[in-house]
Amino acid sequence: MGSAELNLENLKPNEPADIELKLSEKGKSDYMGFIKLQVTLIPKSQEDRDQYFKRTVKLTDKESAARKLKMQMWTGVVTIVLVEGRDLIPMDDNGLSDPYVKFKLGNEKYRSKHKYKTLNPRWLEQFDLRMYQGQTNHLEIVMYDHDVGRDDFMGRAVIDLTKLDREKTHVIEQQLEDGAGIIKLLITISGTSGHETISDLSAYAFNPMEREEIMLKFGFFKSFQNMKDIGWLQVKVFKAQDLLAADLGGKSDPFCVLELVNTRLQTHTEYKTLNPEWNKVFTFNVKDIHSVLELTVYDEDRDKKVEFLGRCAIPLLRIKPGEKRWYALKDKKLIHRTKGAILLELDFIYNHIKAAVRTVNPKEEKYMQPEPKFKISIMKKNIDRVSQIISTFIEGGKFVQSCFNWDSPIRSLTAFLVFLVLVWNFEPYMLPLTLLILLLKNVFLSSIVTPYSRDPEENKRRNKTSKSGVPHTRDSKRKKKIVSRDDMEYEDDDDDFDEEEDREKEEKKSFKEKLQAAQEICLQVQEGLDIVASLGERVKNAFTWSVPWLTTLAVIVLALGVIILYHIPLRWLILAWGINKFTKKLRAPNAIPNNEVLDFLSRVPSDKELVQFRELRPDINTVPSRKKTR
Repeated sequence: MGSAELNLENLKPNEPADIELKLSEKGKSDYMGFIKLQVTLIPKSQEDRDQYFKRTVKLTDKESAARKLKMQMWTGVVTIVLVEGRDLIPMDDNGLSDPYVKFKLGNEKYRSKHKYKTLNPRWLEQFDLRMYQGQTNHLEIVMYDHDVGRDDFMGRAVIDLTKLDREKTHVIEQQLEDGAGIIKLLITISGTSGHETISDLSAYAFNPMEREEIMLKFGFFKSFQNMKDIGWLQVKVFKAQDLLAADLGGKSDPFCVLELVNTRLQTHTEYKTLNPEWNKVFTFNVKDIHSVLELTVYDEDRDKKVEFLGRCAIPLLRIKPGEKRWYALKDKKLIHRTKGAILLELDFIYNHIKAAVRTVNPKEEKYMQPEPKFKISIMKKNIDRVSQIISTFIEGGKFVQSCFNWDSPIRSLTAFLVFLVLVWNFEPYMLPLTLLILLLKNVFLSSIVTPYSRDPEENKRRNKTSKSGVPHTRDSKRKKKIVSRDDMEYEDDDDDFDEEEDREKEEKKSFKEKLQAAQEICLQVQEGLDIVASLGERVKNAFTWSVPWLTTLAVIVLALGVIILYHIPLRWLILAWGINKFTKKLRAPNAIPNNEVLDFLSRVPSDKELVQFRELRPDINTVPSRKKTR
């Protein structure tokens, strides 16, 4: 495309010079464009030149060790979540593309997976690029179209990381150059290891006045200011004890990652130890008090890969402000105990009015979710969960039918009299009153048995008593019925030609495509069963006071509903509800359509989540200094 030559004799030492070089080709005088440069000539000292010419191609052992040490001394980590792309340029003949993205920060590089035949890809990939002292702070983003031969260039962008605040997650929608589309990223700069940073406990001093200001900020009189700013969370990560050994020498290079929905921060790495001391303090802006703080400990490797060591999940509503204690680490599924424990001190302040309003609005979508996969064991568990819910309705139906059949005359007579009294005296306010009574029935039980018990044996007993005891034969029959429905073939006797054509197309499909299609169908069934089972479990857990704050909110709302329905005619309430729904889009064009009841239930944990959020007591041998930390 052209070349140019630069005469260094015309440059003054140590002075930047803006130069415009015309591009040309030897033997031709055609105009081929130009390139602009800023050049600075820095002369080397005699000592530097002597050292350069004495350098050999093969590094000595001392130099090799120094280079490895330098590679470990990074100053920060840039965590990037590649979310999606929009309105990309079509590069293939079918009007689509197979895009993938390359990222570069200094010598650190990353390449995403390519997505087939789309102009609006969704990746949801997460990776870390390390920052080193003296390297560039410009993150280069280049998008390509994947082809069999040479990949085609689709667009480029550069992000200046110096303009981004550290220890904070930024949602960035970056426009590619020349209108080539938009790419959405989540970028967090964290892992700073210097003692001068605000996230280091050695430079942190507790100021009671600052906490008082935060409490005033989220006080009752500020309830209707900045409705999206609901709370403040501070996490002090002190140290961990007795972690798993991930390296051959019996040690690990552990660092801790903290995640709150899409906000992701991390500590620096402590090398060659199973008892790291990070001594970091992190602050989060809370958008939903029903979020879960996830802490994961990884082992750092030189090939940029990490190895899982343990994790724990802490619902924000379970936090006791100012409590410093050990948390046992669990496996990836947050069910079983793994080796090690972590010492934390948590502080959480929030506004109850803002939190209540946020509860009946859609949850924030978490971008980094594990990709769902079809597993027979998960399918079986979901079928069992749905069977328990169905059996509850079946038992209720049998009870009602037995009253109609007069199997027990006393019971049927009582039910008949209750039916006559209720129907004759029914008023609309009695419906929320009934739900209110059902909620209050378990309040004394919930005060005795805490929903998030720290005793695993107690949770086991509760889980056993919560099971409905559906016979295994019924489950097996249910499974057979579901399989038979999936295997059913629908025939059309009136159109034999279409049937033969479809059969020919089926025969042309490869075995891999058929297997993939079957897995997708099974995955959809598995996810559908999980949605149904989770919804039923959330309703049950709302009535059993699994999350006291949520059930208390429901009690208050139902009590207000009883009062309102008692004094205001039902037609006026339906009219107000309809006017609100019909005019909501006109009053707030950017509002997201939602169902307040389903949004409320989405905050109630399912039985599976209750098990994941269960706390396990750290082993006494694991935490020898436990008494000192109380």
